[in-house]
Amino acid sequence: MIPPSAAHGVPGADDDAIFADIAASLDRDFDSVRQSIRQLDALAGGAFADRTADERQAIVQQFRDRYPALAAVLVAVVVRCYYRDDRVMRSLRMELRPPFPLGFEVENGDWSLLDPVRARGKIYRDA
Repeated sequence: MIPPSAAHGVPGADDDAIFADIAASLDRDFDSVRQSIRQLDALAGGAFADRTADERQAIVQQFRDRYPALAAVLVAVVVRCYYRDDRVMRSLRMELRPPFPLGFEVENGDWSLLDPVRARGKIYRDA
């Protein structure tokens, strides 16, 4: 899903450490990820992992088209773990720390960009 990049000095999402983090972090997404793997294998007519790169690409597109909710969960799980890997964070020149409680400095920008959101009005209900 995320290939390695020698240019940026980062591993792919299939890196042993990242994959171990993914497997250990499934929690509530475990069943969706299991179902995703089953659907990918079914679309492949066997083991998805045994297909060529071009075949896998076509199968993934079918999977995304047919099962968008499952695809979204799978992407979220992989991306969440990938971007907390120290090597990836270093390549982005990010401090190796959680964002909270210290937070990050955010440059002041053009607050008028929020005007359409404000004009939309309340889109939630009070608890």
